[in-house]
Amino acid sequence: MAPMLELAPGLVHLPAFFDRAAQERLVADLRAAVAQAPLFTPRMPRTGKPFSVRMTNCGALGWVSDAAGGYRYQAAHPETGAAWPAIPALALDAWAAGGYGAPPEACLVNFYDAAARMGLHQDRDEAALDAPVVSVSLGDSCLFRFGGANRNDPTRSVKLHSGDVVLIGGASRLCFHGVDKIYGGTSTLLTQGGRINLTLRRVSQPIP
Repeated sequence: MAPMLELAPGLVHLPAFFDRAAQERLVADLRAAVAQAPLFTPRMPRTGKPFSVRMTNCGALGWVSDAAGGYRYQAAHPETGAAWPAIPALALDAWAAGGYGAPPEACLVNFYDAAARMGLHQDRDEAALDAPVVSVSLGDSCLFRFGGANRNDPTRSVKLHSGDVVLIGGASRLCFHGVDKIYGGTSTLLTQGGRINLTLRRVSQPIP
């Protein structure tokens, strides 16, 4: 693993956190999870406009979005009604790097093809805002952009590569961030290309 890089207070980049063998095991675990909880396309609140990413979830809770209900966490897949599969054990290694004293409840699995993007946004649908959001990159590299707590704050960008982990916590927990570009063909991890991004989150405040 390469040295830790602090991109901003509380925003930490851990390059090459997972080596190639670990990445392959994690992808195999995710394929099994998708067989149980198929990818679906979330939609924007009110307008119903589809996201450019497809997604699923692992864990006790999953993040979903649609025109009728907006952004929310729920215990069942929105199309199958089944419970989400367990979070892969390897992904929990990344969560441990954040140093939070309670386990994650949700692991979002976003699949980006070469044309997919994620606009600047805050992760603020959780009650446990003292817990970091832990992001894992698998597959093609991407251009990750981040700013401050206000949408109009200046932004910076960094390339994330397969196996990298980013911790979004502390003073940067509510920073605006997004993905501007996928660099197709930069990884051989996924047989058909693209990028998988996992984001592990604690949703509820732990009971003392």
